[in-house]
Amino acid sequence: MAAPLAQSAADPGRGADASLSSRDHSRSGRLPLLALGVGSFAIGTGEFVIMGLLPDAATDLGISIPQAGHLISAYALGVVVGAPLLAVLGARWPRRNLLIALMAVFAAGNIASALAPSYLSMMVARLLTGFPHGTYFGVAALVAASLVPRERRAQAVGLVMLGLTTATLVGVPIAAAVGTWLGWRSAFVIVGALGALTTLLVWRWVPFVPADRRASPLRELSALGRKQVWLTLGIGAIGFGGMFAVFSYIKPTMLELAHMPAAGIPVVLALFGIGMVAGNLAGARLADKALMPTVGGVLVWTALVLGAFTFTASHAWLAAFNVLLVGTAVALGPALQIRLMDVAGDAQTLAAALNHSAFNLANALGAWLGGLTIAAGFGWESTGWVGLLLALGGLVIYAWSMLSMARRVPAAA
Repeated sequence: MAAPLAQSAADPGRGADASLSSRDHSRSGRLPLLALGVGSFAIGTGEFVIMGLLPDAATDLGISIPQAGHLISAYALGVVVGAPLLAVLGARWPRRNLLIALMAVFAAGNIASALAPSYLSMMVARLLTGFPHGTYFGVAALVAASLVPRERRAQAVGLVMLGLTTATLVGVPIAAAVGTWLGWRSAFVIVGALGALTTLLVWRWVPFVPADRRASPLRELSALGRKQVWLTLGIGAIGFGGMFAVFSYIKPTMLELAHMPAAGIPVVLALFGIGMVAGNLAGARLADKALMPTVGGVLVWTALVLGAFTFTASHAWLAAFNVLLVGTAVALGPALQIRLMDVAGDAQTLAAALNHSAFNLANALGAWLGGLTIAAGFGWESTGWVGLLLALGGLVIYAWSMLSMARRVPAAA
């Protein structure tokens, strides 16, 4: 029974991946998931560590802090552009080989970031380093889902994404501390080493499965013609943006509005990381039991906790607890990843990779809208209203998706 379950779970129509657990069950357990999780830990650390080192990077490169902030934008742009591009170009590659190549590029990009002599070269390095991000997570999710029975797909994907959420709690603070101690460039050396370690672990522990001979860039692009793929991406790009609207401005909000001492900010950031870890694990389990109800339920929950932030933001410890709850919104991630697998048909790789492009768009959208309301004079707590409206926007797209499916069933009958 393992092979048919894996086939329907991971990649409809790709028998090579489906036979994974029946052919080599002992290797399709925890070690491959650990290898994939180390990669997501490396990517999560590399994505966020620069935020804590912007003043140091700005001084060394001879630029202003706002200019240094463009390094964050360059990485995000690399994710958005690189995810579909590399997914299409790697359509004919065996997935293990593609994962190794992606992490090798990621490792090289971080080493290049550590060695970049100028602002322009650093911008190029950050842009290229972001390219493998979305494709890695998409392909890793497909591989993880192929290693387990259908009823455990979301939990397998959640374990891979656990590396990303753990990075916010452990990897980023450690790398930032080392960067402050030994120089900001050393943080990128650490991330590059983690990327190199991932290539070794993937090569050693992830089973090799030959590429699907029917795979092609054109077939991957067919995902763009599927309405449910676009609706699922829309749920992530809009509904997930609220978390970033609040978190992007959490430090000044806690300092200026809640009057929390600066020493308490690391505690708030740690609480956010704990919320992300808990939300990721809980969301994965719930998605395996009831996928679409979980998506809708998480959006409602996200709207509630973001809306509550407008009232708790002026009370230090209430706001801190609310930030923990905001972090649990990441529960949407594993559910949407599995949803894309279900609606993408034969175009699995591109659809899975685009999930992380959508999340990066959510990051940019949430931070931009939150900044607009603050600049307009609505106060630091206004980011909670922005988050609430974005979560409700995600619910509207979710309802559209459900109605479209309901109409299609009678038509098919």
